Amino acid sequence: MQIDYYMATISPFTYLCGTRPAEIAAKHGATLTYKPLDIMALFGRTGGTPPKDRHENRKAYRLVEIRRTAAKVDMPINLQPAHWPANPAPSSYAIIAAAKDGSGDTAALVARLTRACWAEERDIAQDDVIADCLEAAGFDRALVDKGMMEGAEIYARNLEQAVAAGVFGAPFFIVDGEPFWGQDRLDDLDAFLAAR
Repeated sequence: MQIDYYMATISPFTYLCGTRPAEIAAKHGATLTYKPLDIMALFGRTGGTPPKDRHENRKAYRLVEIRRTAAKVDMPINLQPAHWPANPAPSSYAIIAAAKDGSGDTAALVARLTRACWAEERDIAQDDVIADCLEAAGFDRALVDKGMMEGAEIYARNLEQAVAAGVFGAPFFIVDGEPFWGQDRLDDLDAFLAAR
């Protein structure tokens, strides 16, 4: 079974997934393919509104939901991180390069990058922060500078594939055309895979 995991390194809900998508995939013998994308561009393409442009009521509720979810999964969160929204491209290219390299733990890398943004007040657009996360996840720090052209191409392709597949937010999981949107749908994804 194949799980396409459309995710954004600046998404609080991608952060709040932690490593659970990889754990669910492993539990069911499924392959998890990481597809980092530009979430702000995705919003523009699919009728969404970037958080900064939403009505104040929606902005306020989003923060409540992030806080509640963080408490539920027992993860630290800064509701207004100093470096958000950072440019997501460099960290996304690193995930693409790391997944291709395969020498470390891609799930841990995603978790570390998103945690750096949402819990550690670090700028995930900076090479030193990305390199630290790569190293902590078992990858060579030098991956931060490798495969950038290919990373940019795949990153752009992921956005096109997402739109074609019906994706409109992150995290978003697709298994054989079955969509699951949001960190709060991981239990549904788990149940769906168990029934196959």
